[in-house]
Amino acid sequence: MHDTFLAGCRSAIGTEHVWTEMADTQRFTHDFWDQYKGHAAAVLRPGSTDEVAAVLALASKHGVAIVPQAGNTGLVNGGVPDATGSQVVLSVERLDRIRAVDPAGDYLIAEAGCILDDVQAAAAAAGRLFPLAMGSSGSCRIGGNIATNAGGLNVLRYGMTRELVLGLEAVLHDGSILDLLRPVRKDNTGYDLKQLFIGSEGTLGVVTAAVLRLMAQPRERVTFWLAVETPEHAVSLFRTCRSRFGELISAFEIIASEGVEIAVNGLPGARRPVGEPAPWHVLIEVAWTFGEGLRGQVDAMLEDILSEGLCLDGTVAENEAQRANMWRLREGQSETARAFGYILRSDVAVAIADIPDLLAWTQQRQASLVDVGIRILPFGHIGDGNLHINFVLPPGTDTGLHAGLLEGLYDQVDRLGGSISAEHGVGRAKREAVSQRKSAASRDLSRRIKRALDPDNLLNPGVVLTREESSP
Repeated sequence: MHDTFLAGCRSAIGTEHVWTEMADTQRFTHDFWDQYKGHAAAVLRPGSTDEVAAVLALASKHGVAIVPQAGNTGLVNGGVPDATGSQVVLSVERLDRIRAVDPAGDYLIAEAGCILDDVQAAAAAAGRLFPLAMGSSGSCRIGGNIATNAGGLNVLRYGMTRELVLGLEAVLHDGSILDLLRPVRKDNTGYDLKQLFIGSEGTLGVVTAAVLRLMAQPRERVTFWLAVETPEHAVSLFRTCRSRFGELISAFEIIASEGVEIAVNGLPGARRPVGEPAPWHVLIEVAWTFGEGLRGQVDAMLEDILSEGLCLDGTVAENEAQRANMWRLREGQSETARAFGYILRSDVAVAIADIPDLLAWTQQRQASLVDVGIRILPFGHIGDGNLHINFVLPPGTDTGLHAGLLEGLYDQVDRLGGSISAEHGVGRAKREAVSQRKSAASRDLSRRIKRALDPDNLLNPGVVLTREESSP
């Protein structure tokens, strides 16, 4: 590490925010689940956009590789330094101000280090809703959500993160500040440059602030849980609900029986919402801005689908505690499954009509893995085709199996015309698999964009693109 680079950083952002001791840097060098680990030459904690710009200008001058990091809750090894010990982490955690809230204009401006829960609270205090929601909302930060184009639980109704960003501010590789903080939905003044940075995982620039869309707060919300026999029944239920409730559906989740039972047995106080175990479970949430009347519509639909045999059993959450229990089962299965071994996570998407075919493949694959003790726990957002098909590997399982398990899944997703990364991003974990499945034209254009915006490959090198694709 260049002493002159660190000296320049100490002058630019303050000595107390340039960390080089392992005791200080360690928490920035591994992911939330402790599955990916690296080493950092230093951790820098700038406190403003100007300070981020000063750091990147110094890095460009001295040829120092920078790893932007927000809440470090990612799942694809895209936010921690590699194992060389030569990369520097640039944490945005001190950029944590809500700069403005305009409920009449339906937007707020948040800095990249704002925790998602805090952004939601600022919107709620103004009588509005920021609808991005996920299990890590108490620790993930909005800059990371933007950098990975995070999905979450409400994509069906409100879209991915890129649909919730009106404008942003980013710092380029040489320290130039790109100010695109326009709070307007219509701006046809040329290329939509902000979209280059949303989902780029810190490889094209560092997002420092964003204008985020706000929505009306729902006044009535109904959450219900259904037990179904097959994924085909779940897809039929989605079509029925979509016909009845349209855009009022904010979530439509499917969970395999084993995942539910693992959560019920492993989470203190958790209860299965329906009386008996079932092959598949569906969690649905609908909401609107009127004060009442939605529950009656849900009850009427439930009568119809029960009489038609589309579900085996069902229940409606009568209070917040029952609703929280339902979501806890959905969110908590991965946590409790860790007791059985290593969780090999996936994040794929197929057309909704192809979900039964993909889940049938997982059942066939599960049968072939029984002898080695590997379980498959599929769950996810049936309303947008995004499934998380997680493999639970017992202790002592040969790590050489990991690539084969995922490649088999990716090949099946390919055959169905889907995506092998729906909402978690690419990181280092999926860069080769993604590259192999992209067309030559797509790879070439990605390479050209990277070289144009980061000519020396100093911004999160090795993430998203392969080393060959991103080399200067």
